Amino acid sequence: MREFTYTGLKKNDHVRILCTARSAVQADLRPARELLESWGGLRVSYGKTIGAINHQFGGTTSLRVTDFQVALNDEDIDAIWIARGGYGTVQIIDDINFSAFAKADFKKLIIGYSDVTVLHGHLQNLGIASLHNFMPLEFSDKSKGCVESFKKALLGQIQVIKITNKQGLQIQEIKAPIVGGNLSILYSLLGSNSFPVTDGCFLFIEDVDEYLYHIERMMYGLKRAGHLDHLKGLIVGGMSDMRDHDIPFGKNAREIITDLTNSYNFPVIFNFPAGI
Repeated sequence: MREFTYTGLKKNDHVRILCTARSAVQADLRPARELLESWGGLRVSYGKTIGAINHQFGGTTSLRVTDFQVALNDEDIDAIWIARGGYGTVQIIDDINFSAFAKADFKKLIIGYSDVTVLHGHLQNLGIASLHNFMPLEFSDKSKGCVESFKKALLGQIQVIKITNKQGLQIQEIKAPIVGGNLSILYSLLGSNSFPVTDGCFLFIEDVDEYLYHIERMMYGLKRAGHLDHLKGLIVGGMSDMRDHDIPFGKNAREIITDLTNSYNFPVIFNFPAGI
């Protein structure tokens, strides 16, 4: 498997915004478009799924497949930024042909998070890097630091992310690829060819608005499937707005993850600032 090293976008490169899941309209995407255009003269265009509505989705399954495939095959397009998450990418993943894209020397960057974890996992298994990043519709809600980090990643600038070691972790240097994304989506991909190979990697997980027992069930799923056995490390982003029942589950998300990883030797890094 080849590893794709991303070198960054440059002036006049082309970013296509489209939907693989829920719907979005051009008016709501304008701030994100203007932001990209201000970064070194990037070109921005919209796919045919923008403005298309089929129930909650950005067009029919067929339209979303075609729109993504066209952008994937178009060598004038240098990056694809998914407009919105929610649910829907799994409906199209098996109908997208990645073969020419995987073999070509030319690679474009796929950008997004949450439901886009379906694409991240699939691409990671092809040895192709992608960018776990907020969606265009969320631009105005993100901090300046988060937006600046996105800019550096998009333009291929080196950045160092430092977080305080409040866990008393042993000082060590570990070099490894990072795979993963949203925990709920990863769990839904178990047993499929879109679940990323985790051996020798850092696994990144994050989630929002889940019941605490769901977090434990999903972590057990990854553990029992062997996906934690050969990690270099586990990176935990936000576990935000967790829910519980009237009778408390008895552990928070951090305690659940700690209890299920105590038997391993790899470091578990909590509170990684992803998407904030």
